[in-house]
Amino acid sequence: MPVELTERQAYLALNALPGIGPVALNRLLEGHDGDPRAVLSADRRRLETLLGGSPAAATAVRDWRAHFDPQREEDRMARSGVDFISPGEPGFPALLEEIGDPPVGLYRKGNYRFDNPCVAVVGSRRATPYGQSVAKRLGTELARLGFCVVSGLARGVDTAAHEGALSAGGRTAAVMGTGIDIIYPPENLGLYRRIAEAGAVLSEFPFGRAADGDSFAMRSRVVSGICEAVVVVESDLWGGAMTTAKFAGEQGRLLFAVPGRIDQSTSAGSNQLIRDGATLLTRVEDVLQEIQYLGGLRAAPVGGPGAAEAEALAGLGQEEARILYHLRGGQPWTPADLASRSGISPAATGAALTLLESKGFVSRNPDGSYAAGA
Repeated sequence: MPVELTERQAYLALNALPGIGPVALNRLLEGHDGDPRAVLSADRRRLETLLGGSPAAATAVRDWRAHFDPQREEDRMARSGVDFISPGEPGFPALLEEIGDPPVGLYRKGNYRFDNPCVAVVGSRRATPYGQSVAKRLGTELARLGFCVVSGLARGVDTAAHEGALSAGGRTAAVMGTGIDIIYPPENLGLYRRIAEAGAVLSEFPFGRAADGDSFAMRSRVVSGICEAVVVVESDLWGGAMTTAKFAGEQGRLLFAVPGRIDQSTSAGSNQLIRDGATLLTRVEDVLQEIQYLGGLRAAPVGGPGAAEAEALAGLGQEEARILYHLRGGQPWTPADLASRSGISPAATGAALTLLESKGFVSRNPDGSYAAGA
């Protein structure tokens, strides 16, 4: 007999099952036509079959009421301004649905719907001043270009990346390795609140879930799963950022690493990633060029003049940046139209378009007009 729960309550209950990971949870859902209520009311034999013959896991599903109260969880969510989104629902990051072990749902504080491409900036909690400076600059420049900057709210590189994105008035998302009500580190409470206002704070864990080794590894796969690319700024050989890099490779994401000093332990992991094939990153244009090469994906820049300045930071001159900004909406324009709209002379407009076309930022149509993207 079906369990008398709303679909969201059933997802919440599934998500809170102890000792059952996302791969097994997705297998259970697939075996019950994606209906979480059918999973919770399934007979033990079918559960054991889908769970690889594990009586303990099947018991955990059958006894879900003993360790989870969906109404209590919903009350907590309402008091905290948190919602819960599942794959396929508006706001659930589309790329995250494509990985092999997506979460069955995400707690979300903040209204950002992940409609812009995302880039992760991750690294050491013990970041050097150099690492923090690089992370903040990357966060700023990526946000100005319209990317959502994703990180983990941790000390060091994560904090700097979030701060950079916020300073540009852009989007940023924090993925937590705890329940969404446990802010760690505690000194980042103010940053947590600012991220929720400008973007989103995410967690796949129920309220009250403390951090452990498993939760941080699970968080890393979500960070990379959301993103088109992952940038490792500083990391030692065994840091959490290296786990995120590993997931990025498994998920087919672009992987970048910022080179560091050879005598600095917090750069040992980053330097090893470069040696093992990660793309060396020294400026934000390196990310843009790789993304452009792999399909022309371009984010919409934040603001008008600020966007042009950001494009200049990415290696374009001011005139090229202004021309590109006026092509952002997808509407093709003739060189004469662009000269008039941008205030740049016709000769300089033609030169800028030639350069942008050579770099793959724009394409020329048969009628002589230009459009963004190759």
